[in-house]
Amino acid sequence: MSYPVASLTTPTPALASPMPSADPTLPQNDTPAQRAARAAQLTATQSVYVWTTDVPTLPGVPLATDVPKNDVPTIAWFGKLITIGLAIVRNALAVKLGAVEAGELTGAHPDYAAALAECDAIEASTLKITAAHGAHEGGNIFERIVDDVESAVATIERDAHLTLLEGYKARIEDLMKVSDDEVAGIGSRAPRSLDAYRALFQTLPVPGIAYDFQNDASFARLRVQGPNNMLIAAVGNALPANFPLTAKQYAAVVNGDTLDRALADGRLFLLDYKDLAVLDPGTYRGEAKYAWQPIALFAVPPGGASLIPVAIQCGQDPADFPIFTPSPAPEKLWGWEMAKLVVQVADGNYHELFAHLARTHLVIEAFAVATHRHLAEVHPIWALLVPHYEGTLFINEAAATSLIAAGGPIDHIFAGTITSSQAAAVDARLAFDFYGKMLPADLAARGVGVSSALADYPYRDDALLVWNTIHEWARQYVDLYYTNDAAVVADTELTAWAACLATEAKIRGFGPVATRGQLAQICTMVMFTASAQHAAVNFPQKDIMTFAPAITGAGWEPAPTGQRGQDKPGWLAMMPPIGLALEQLNVLELLGSLHYRPLGDYRSNAFPYPLWFQDPRVTAKSGPLAWFQAALTDVETEIVARNAQRLAPYPYLQPSLIPTSINI
Repeated sequence: MSYPVASLTTPTPALASPMPSADPTLPQNDTPAQRAARAAQLTATQSVYVWTTDVPTLPGVPLATDVPKNDVPTIAWFGKLITIGLAIVRNALAVKLGAVEAGELTGAHPDYAAALAECDAIEASTLKITAAHGAHEGGNIFERIVDDVESAVATIERDAHLTLLEGYKARIEDLMKVSDDEVAGIGSRAPRSLDAYRALFQTLPVPGIAYDFQNDASFARLRVQGPNNMLIAAVGNALPANFPLTAKQYAAVVNGDTLDRALADGRLFLLDYKDLAVLDPGTYRGEAKYAWQPIALFAVPPGGASLIPVAIQCGQDPADFPIFTPSPAPEKLWGWEMAKLVVQVADGNYHELFAHLARTHLVIEAFAVATHRHLAEVHPIWALLVPHYEGTLFINEAAATSLIAAGGPIDHIFAGTITSSQAAAVDARLAFDFYGKMLPADLAARGVGVSSALADYPYRDDALLVWNTIHEWARQYVDLYYTNDAAVVADTELTAWAACLATEAKIRGFGPVATRGQLAQICTMVMFTASAQHAAVNFPQKDIMTFAPAITGAGWEPAPTGQRGQDKPGWLAMMPPIGLALEQLNVLELLGSLHYRPLGDYRSNAFPYPLWFQDPRVTAKSGPLAWFQAALTDVETEIVARNAQRLAPYPYLQPSLIPTSINI
């Protein structure tokens, strides 16, 4: 199949996309005429960025009604996405062709060989487009506009290229799908095995977790440097009443320690998935899926720094779910592996619905819409925050219409009915406490701060480095424009913005902004959530979650009711069908692979992507932007050094690997 490519001879200028002022101002400092211009601009923008709470898949969540043109990703972004997507499709097609050769797909099926040729054509066309645009990246925007006629022609051409790339993206997403018949066929001729799951990586590298996930140390490490590092919490003075671990059971696991001593020392930590009770177990093609709300206990041994697993209860009621403990004894080994799988299924649901979708994507969309509606384009806080929203409305619309829609990946792979999974995400978003979820406050509330007994916590340690750096950048920036706290209170646009966030945007805990310090803290939280926090929950999906036996969204057999007498086939039967594991691989490989525009690289999203900040007070060599970029380099150096000393590296919060915004 051939793919058209628009003429590549005419230079392509930027869209009519707003840029920050070289002299941002606060409304109270403007002349009446300037205030009128601000008001007119906001009125026009408010007709473009419109609230709705009626998105069918996320009812009640404040979102944008549609994706404005300036929020569509760049050609450079599409080029990256398509390149990654084609690699995934080629891998999936290799798996499907192998299933045909094995006699597993015997009925009518797509022409997989033709699809591979189609991939080659899409790749060639995409490379031509991105090469033409990439040649001019970072140029002076005014050098791109020769005259009005040439500019108009070039803009039309750029839009044609974007239309082509959006079509390629849609086609790749279609080729990535795994049909019901393919799910039924792939892997059906051989007994289920870990090798069968590893064989899904035909042209993609097998992730290291595929060979390490059964190790108890690896299982514990995922609590502090995995996809969901935000649930582990200190136990406090006593274990929960519904988790009746005995002193004898504890002592049998942690040599040389006692339960009472561990409690007194603050060395016990818990995962409690009770919030997953909202999930109603779903089905796939009539086959039951299982959702669990386990409780898992971990300890830091005396004199140690790292967690070890102590006990798992596969549900909230101990009368129905006995406590399992680690054991090498053959009669207990597979029961323990089953219990760990129950935890990993719960963690997959909590991660995707709570920590990822609700607390990063949906929260930041609320701030994006409120910012465009209430802060004028000459406002300094508009200039600071808008780059951290790039691509978010676009990617969120894709999530709402496909990822979490009926018949989509969440529906297939995850445990709950699609309506209950949607409800879980909605509830988590509306319950999000803005100040309570700030990193220092959240760590303190969970009892896992730097002074806790949990010394080995890479997410915490690296996240605090990034948080503190962003906070200092925000403080310096805010202090440039607000001479005192009274200036914050007098800012009518900021007041309207805060009121919108507290009401229309439904950001719990948000209220009036009274001081420069509070404003810097708010900006820190927005920038950190859009960049580092999203990186922490998104990018482990590729390295950890593409291999379904390590972590997946549903159980396919009931949780064990006893630890003794279980076996490996029973454990494997709890895992998803091989074909659904391929769908999981496809989706999470894509989401976890695309890094676009790293933190600190502030540019317009309009071609040729000129530098964003225009105010010389910000961009001066001694200004706050230069300080921020240099500080991020220092953070990178520190995290790289830490990773060299860690048993397993945690790269996800290296600033070079943190995108500025939620754009995937």
